[in-house]
Amino acid sequence: MDVVYYVVGFSLTIIGLLGGALYWLGAKFKEIENRFRDVDSRFERLEREMRLGFEDVSKRDADLKGYIDRRLDRLLHGFAGYREFFVEFLAAEGVIDKRSADLARGELWRVVKLVGANPLTREEVERLKALIEKEELTYDEAVWLRDVARRLILEYGTPETWKLHIYASIWVALARRKEEEKGHRDSS
Repeated sequence: MDVVYYVVGFSLTIIGLLGGALYWLGAKFKEIENRFRDVDSRFERLEREMRLGFEDVSKRDADLKGYIDRRLDRLLHGFAGYREFFVEFLAAEGVIDKRSADLARGELWRVVKLVGANPLTREEVERLKALIEKEELTYDEAVWLRDVARRLILEYGTPETWKLHIYASIWVALARRKEEEKGHRDSS
């Protein structure tokens, strides 16, 4: 009977140790599981923050792009205005004449080929062709042509569009000078 008590006592001790060990292991596994949940929630929060952060970055990039575009547009308008003044000044002083305009006109058919429906309407393209074919432009025609050239510069910015701009600026000055001369003759 002692052996039975001994075996039962020993078995209960082993069962108690195993039960305690299993309980301890269960608690550890529960702790590990809780840590994994914490890590998962942190990753989810981090992912949300990153998505929001990327949206902020995208917005900042869009804002920066808009700022740069506005600055470049201002620079382009400033350069075009300077060029208009300079060409008109040279034409007004007689340095540039109709022959210079004719030379530039030879290059302008490339602009007509370049221009589609954007940014000009079909009627504007047809008027552009007609004005390029004319030997001499009135002041109003030259101003219209220069306005079209400005729009084309903003849309395409090619050498051909700048040549159209020079051509139109020459004719603005030549037509203005012709009107002034006509006004002096009429008042005499």
